[in-house]
Order: sequence, then structure tokens, then C-alpha cells
Amino acid sequence: MADDGGDDATHAESGNDAGTADDGDRHRQSRLFTDDDGTFDADRARDESLPVEDGEVVDTDDLAEHQTYLEGRGIYDERNAVNDLTGKEWKFATKSVIPEGYPPAVQHELRSEHGGQKPPRLCAELIGRFSKAGDTVLDPFAGVGGTLLGASFCEHEGTGLRRAIGFERTARWIEIYEEVLERENEERRARGEPPLATQDVRHGDCADLIEDLDEDTEIDLLLTDVPYWNMDELEQTRNEHETRASKLGAFDPDPGGDGDEGGDGGGGRAATEPDGDSADDTAENGDTDDTTQTKAEWLADMAGKFARFATAVKPGGYLVVFIGDMYREQSYEFLSADLARAIDDAAPVTLKADLVWYDPTKDLHVYGYPFSFVPSMVHQHVLVFRTDRNE
Repeated sequence: MADDGGDDATHAESGNDAGTADDGDRHRQSRLFTDDDGTFDADRARDESLPVEDGEVVDTDDLAEHQTYLEGRGIYDERNAVNDLTGKEWKFATKSVIPEGYPPAVQHELRSEHGGQKPPRLCAELIGRFSKAGDTVLDPFAGVGGTLLGASFCEHEGTGLRRAIGFERTARWIEIYEEVLERENEERRARGEPPLATQDVRHGDCADLIEDLDEDTEIDLLLTDVPYWNMDELEQTRNEHETRASKLGAFDPDPGGDGDEGGDGGGGRAATEPDGDSADDTAENGDTDDTTQTKAEWLADMAGKFARFATAVKPGGYLVVFIGDMYREQSYEFLSADLARAIDDAAPVTLKADLVWYDPTKDLHVYGYPFSFVPSMVHQHVLVFRTDRNE
């Protein structure tokens, strides 16, 4: 996304009168700028400083008082209370599939110690869709800080800096976030680029930390990657060697390093070996318990937590949640649908969308051949909820 256009709005009025038709209409492309064949010449129009979008000259005289033309971005409507996107950018952001792979960047090697990170620039993209510059973003399962880094990237590669607060109960992941930020900023300064802002990461259990939020701290957006439940922990430990040798989770870290964010949080551990053993024995955000949860217990736990989280999000604010489906014990677990239903039933929110992040760069593996079809998970769900509370 482009930088905040608030100060860069360009009405591009110069040249409005050039070549004006006898009837006084402006920017009438059929008479203004044509090539030798008599068709509209967009390059010539741009050279004359006229605003051109999608091969058409934008008549800025026709814009309403609440509309502003932003050079290269389109028309921004000041009534937009959701984000800072123009109409053209909004249109693209409503796509239900995000087909993009992210290269190993932002100290990926260090962040890969965590089995469930998300690409910071994917987080920045989602933050840009569901918040405005200056807003506060909460990640209650922060891990190694993909959301926090994404909020910082918004300052330089989005529509403006967001403040981010992260809760994380594993001290090691907080250390990694801090080290990643330090290393990344050293490299940015060496390239002559401005540093990424430091965000607020808090050590502890999210159920406790949410209660410690200042009453004056209103959360504009919640963006997180939920931890999985600890499935079959004893069985996974017994078969740890075989499990790690196979690595069937489509988003598990790739030793080859050809794709960013291999083992992303809740969505990542998607497949299992045909004999029913789980593909990874590490819970998503380092959020491990001593006891094994059933899926029903995990769903109840997540529903209760999100019911509380939602009360901290402003009225009309969004909760955006990564979650992937899973194949285990020769059966497909539709976790995204299960979690969506659990949160929608328990929290004062409404499910507004199910986006799909599809990584076309992921390697495919031959699972189950030639005896049984086992899916190769190359996508994750991004559930989008909106709070129902009134002002």
C-alpha cells in the first residue's frame, strides 16, 4: 500500500483548461489527448499533469467535498471510518483470496526458531485493511511479533504508523522479537532507511494482561494467530523422530529457506502422516500446557478468551484471526469453521468474512500415494469479525 496520502493529496488542477472543448467541459478525453489514431493517449495526459486512473482522466471538478484525489492511489473518501484506503485500493482489498508468498526476510532465520510466525508484511497488509493511521492494534498471542513488526512497517510501507500491543507468555519469543527489531534496524540504518518503531510487548498470560489494560486504552483492531490445542501430546512425543523427519505441515519451516514464515501460528500445522500421528508436536505460539486439551476444550478456551478480548475492541472495530484447517487420523478437521462458530456464538461480534491466504510458493509433497488422498495444505484462513457493541 502507498504511504499516507493526507499531505500528498494532489488535485492535479494544472492543465485543466488546456484543449478545453467549446462546450466548456473539462477533461473530455476524446478531445484532449489523443494519439495519431484518435484514441486516448494516457501517457500524454500524464505528461500534461492530468490525473489519470485506469486509462481515464479524473475530472477533479466533479469530486464531492468529501472526496480527494490522491496521485497514483485514486479517490479517497473522507467518510471512510474503516481504513485509509482509496476506493481503488478498497476494491482490491475486498478480494477473498490473498495469493502471495513472502520471501525469507525480516530476520527470518532468527524468527524461524518459533514454529508459528506470520509474515510481518502480510500483517501490515491486513492492518492497513482494517485500521487507520494512529490506531492501536492488539495481538494477544504475539509470538515473535509478526503483528508488532507489521504495525511498524505500516509507517514506511503503508498508510501510517500504528501503535501495537502484544501479549506473550513465552519469554524467549519476546527476546527474539527484540533481537529481530534491533538487527533489522541496524540493517535499515546501514541502507539509509528510517528505523522501525519499537512496539509494546508484555510478558504474561493474555487472560491476565487483558485485565491490566488501561481503561483509557481503546483497541481499534485485534490481529492474531491463535494457538492450537495440544493434541495427542504423548503420542507426538513417542513418535517425535518420525514426525520431525516427515514435516507434513504445509506451513512448517522450510529448511531450504525459500519461503517466509514457514510454520505460521494457528494456521500452519495442517496435515498429518497417514498413520494418524500429528505433523508437529509444538503448540503454535509457544503456548503450551502441561495437559492435553480435547478440541472441544480448546474451542471453549478460545471462545472464552475472545469474548473478553472483544470487549476491549472499540465499537465497530475488527478482530482478524489466522487459523488453518488440519488433516489428522485420516480425517479433515475444519478448524476454521469450528473456531468461527465458537467465537461468533460466545463473543459480542459478527463474522464478516473468511479470507484465504494462499501461498503459491509452497512446495508440494506426495502424501498418501498411492493408497489414500491426503491434502497438501497451502492455504490458511483469516477470519474477520466485527464488534457488535454500540458507542
